[in-house]
Amino acid sequence: MAVLAGWGRSRALPRPQLPATWLPLLLAALATAAAGFASTGWRAEHRWADALPAALEGQDLQVTGVVAGLPQTSLAGTRFLFDIEQASQRGQPVVLPRRVSLGWYRGFDVDALLAGPAVDLRAGQRWQFTLRLRQPHGTLNPAGFDLELWLFEQGIRASGQVRATLATPPLKLADDAGQPVQRLRQALRDRIEARVGDASAAGVLAALAIGDQAAIDRPDWELFRVTGVAHLMSISGLHVTMFAWLAGAAIGTAWRWRSAWMLALPAPMAARWGGLAAAAAYAVLAGWGVPAQRTVWMIATVVVLQTLGIRWPPALVLAAAGVVVTALDPWALVQPGFWLSFVAVGLLMGSEPVRPLTPVSAHHGEPPGAARRIGSALRSGLRTQLVATVGLAPLTMVFFQQVSLVGFVANLLAIPLVTLLVTPLALLGVLLPPLWALASAAVQGLMVVLGWLAGWPGAIWTAAVAPPAVAALGLLGAALAVMPLPWRLRLLAVPLMLPLLLPALPRPAEGRFELLAVDVGQGTAVLLRTRQHLLVYDTGPAYSPEADAGERVLLPLLRARGEQRIDLLMLSHRDSDHVGGAATLLARFPVQAISSSLEAGHPLLAGTVPQRRCQAGERWVWDGVQFELLHPPEGVPAATAKPNTLSCVLRVQGLGGSVLLTGDLEAAQEAALVLHDAAALKSDVLLVPHHGSKTSSSAAFLDAVAPRVAVVQAGYRSRYGHPASEVLARYTQRGITLVRSDTCGAWTQPAEGAATCERQTARRYWHHPGLSDVLDQPVNPVISP
Repeated sequence: MAVLAGWGRSRALPRPQLPATWLPLLLAALATAAAGFASTGWRAEHRWADALPAALEGQDLQVTGVVAGLPQTSLAGTRFLFDIEQASQRGQPVVLPRRVSLGWYRGFDVDALLAGPAVDLRAGQRWQFTLRLRQPHGTLNPAGFDLELWLFEQGIRASGQVRATLATPPLKLADDAGQPVQRLRQALRDRIEARVGDASAAGVLAALAIGDQAAIDRPDWELFRVTGVAHLMSISGLHVTMFAWLAGAAIGTAWRWRSAWMLALPAPMAARWGGLAAAAAYAVLAGWGVPAQRTVWMIATVVVLQTLGIRWPPALVLAAAGVVVTALDPWALVQPGFWLSFVAVGLLMGSEPVRPLTPVSAHHGEPPGAARRIGSALRSGLRTQLVATVGLAPLTMVFFQQVSLVGFVANLLAIPLVTLLVTPLALLGVLLPPLWALASAAVQGLMVVLGWLAGWPGAIWTAAVAPPAVAALGLLGAALAVMPLPWRLRLLAVPLMLPLLLPALPRPAEGRFELLAVDVGQGTAVLLRTRQHLLVYDTGPAYSPEADAGERVLLPLLRARGEQRIDLLMLSHRDSDHVGGAATLLARFPVQAISSSLEAGHPLLAGTVPQRRCQAGERWVWDGVQFELLHPPEGVPAATAKPNTLSCVLRVQGLGGSVLLTGDLEAAQEAALVLHDAAALKSDVLLVPHHGSKTSSSAAFLDAVAPRVAVVQAGYRSRYGHPASEVLARYTQRGITLVRSDTCGAWTQPAEGAATCERQTARRYWHHPGLSDVLDQPVNPVISP
């Protein structure tokens, strides 16, 4: 009342003022932000200063250094990290990045693959190599994996290959030149592989004990992703935290046995610091990966605050841990693992139900029995898993465009089994190797159950990338769903989350089409979308016997676009840089029909998908868009002809323009097309034949097509020299805008509007700087109404 009376005597309401304590907090926040920007900028400059000079790309360099990590061996050869100690070029010293990623390959032909294993590389060895290096460069596609960011965060500033020739043979200088931790990890991996007969189980144990995620085969990773347990199969925050808690509990118990220790240091403090030391040791043994580092810094923040007697609210402690982690690793902010970890902890904190201050016990204060304790623990575990599943589902959709619908059930079994049984046994097996057999049996049993769950209809939900506003509303809905709020408010989560799970998909209007020239490196892959249909023209290369563009590029891209099926998969000819990803697409994505120039009996035609030969004269119309095949002519035997000469040439005409897709067409076939019907070739966009090879893009052909834009799909620093300089000159002389995938990334021509290069629209400072002059100009192919 006194306050109200005072207000009544005032002529005007007083201005609201911030509490005196807010100003220092605001200044501290601004100072922290400024320090963060400055620190990140300084560290980024430091990493750029360690980059490979452009003048040394592709040059033979003589280097001496030490194998810095666990080599990963495959059919094609061995990949490994290498710390360079000395380097020279033609006898003159040169400065190279401190750490590089190398491949020592045997080749992809059958004789090379059957020639036996490559030289046995081991961590800690010192070698003298002749190398060819290049600056970090990866494919760049919408919603695709950003290899250049990953390399930048890891401090790897160049990649390359070992040049093993008779004139420049590699020379091993020492077996134990350094890297003692890596040598220990190598020895443990060898012991696990020798003791555990099942390859899948051995891979999981190596991943959990020493952080060797590459030990898990690709099909097993796919099983873990579909069932939502992939986070358990690598050294994650959960494993490091659990290890710290168990080690701290053991140290605290042992500490209480000695009164002298208790007098010197209280047991709780010894447990905290001992748990932190154990967590750090586990993270180092696991390879000191970025996720493990983040967890160690989080635990260290909590331990320091507790030691200093600072009693902050849990949310403030979590924020402090986030500040420490991002100060030490600013690029954590662009990693999904960072947000999944912190949001999971935040959701568990915020969803904790409000408990009465004085709980009423029906047992008159007696301690609950074992059954009640077990029941309470089970209810708590179920609640925790439910909160994590529901709360993190939208974030998983934002980052990966998919969420496992069987993940809740799978994690109920996998989390306690992997965390409380398999991981401890994998670590204790370092001292008692027979325990690895028990861990292997548990892993094999788990994988049987996971395989059964993965076979359920609709085991995984996929959706297209949602706009930022839709993603934000979906995250808000997830928070509402798990917060201790009235159910009427929680029900708001449903309409907020639905647009994220079922986003609206933009599709071309009737009569128009969208074209996406995918960045697959040295190879061809094009998506052509009409209103109701999708055509995929070629599928990119096979990068190795274990990896291809279908798995690494096309599948994530199709899912991110919300595509449900491929109506026609057109394989222009049999070369591996055009059909290398086809087997993956046919096995893991619905394909309605195949059109190709492949010979009868080709393995890609062995399935049940309807198929037909592409041949000149075939026409059809999808959604008002006209499709016509111009080559190869009918009657050419596929078994005896050169594959390039059989390339399927497809012309597409819509209201907004036209495009000519040419495969690896060569000059003789170009001339035949010009003689047959030059007018039929005219198109606004040309997919440059044979990646700009000297054997294609003849002058008469370019004059007949008369494109406004020519798109070259070629790898960065292509070993074939694509595109050839004389070919580029022919396009330049005719005023044709040239777009290269190695400098543009994925090139998108929407149904309406200007075309875009992914390296322009998604440009970041860690991306490769070597853009060509053409990219400094607006990319507008003038395919407009």
